[in-house]
Amino acid sequence: MQAPPTKTGTAREGYLPSMSREKPTSDGQAGVRLDKWLWAARFFKTRSLATEAVNGGKVELNGLRPKPSKDVKAGDQLRIRVGPFVHTLTVRALSDRRGPATAAALLFEESAESIAARERLREQHRLAPSTQYEEGGRPTKKDRRTMSAFEERQRRRGG
Repeated sequence: MQAPPTKTGTAREGYLPSMSREKPTSDGQAGVRLDKWLWAARFFKTRSLATEAVNGGKVELNGLRPKPSKDVKAGDQLRIRVGPFVHTLTVRALSDRRGPATAAALLFEESAESIAARERLREQHRLAPSTQYEEGGRPTKKDRRTMSAFEERQRRRGG
């Protein structure tokens, strides 16, 4: 029977739990899988969505198209397309665990140009004309009859 866990871990000697499972890369720096980091930084709701985005070419790592298993290191440059918005950022910290949004915001630093471009695009989308019916919904039966009569008259004249 095992001893109950203590503040420093289980009863095994020398066991100290780490906050993330970072693995050292060939140059000695610790790294985290790209799809895990994107999920932990809250760019995607699930890891599978992050993996699909990386495979679909929506993510660039240091100007290259990576695989989801590529290790991310502090200082790497990322370009992420989420919907119509493009985020250009620098990795500041590593994590493979998803935490609160305040903690996720500390994992990266977004460039000022990227923030300005996203705000311009957001404003353009807000000011773009709506494609909805101007009367505020589905046309009434009377409106449909009027439109049909108008279209019929146009066909007779143009035909």
